[in-house]
Amino acid sequence: MNAKTTSIIAYITWIGLIVAFCAGDREGAKFHLNQALVIMLFTLLSVIPCIGWIWGIFMLVCWIMGLIAAINQEEKEVPLIGKIKLIK
Repeated sequence: MNAKTTSIIAYITWIGLIVAFCAGDREGAKFHLNQALVIMLFTLLSVIPCIGWIWGIFMLVCWIMGLIAAINQEEKEVPLIGKIKLIK
């Protein structure tokens, strides 16, 4: 898979992230692999009642922003959590 395909697949569920990480162009899509991982990890906080629901909506917006950036092949960080680097 090329970098664009790997970037897009990384945002599609946990399985897509694992497939993109194992079979895709890791160097070309490293930014989007990291962003997708951070978004998916922080989405787990949405199970908290009341505040978590608002957080879940915010994470959905971040996910959409990340997916659109991957489709357009741009490296735009998502708000608040975009600076976190888990994949180096």
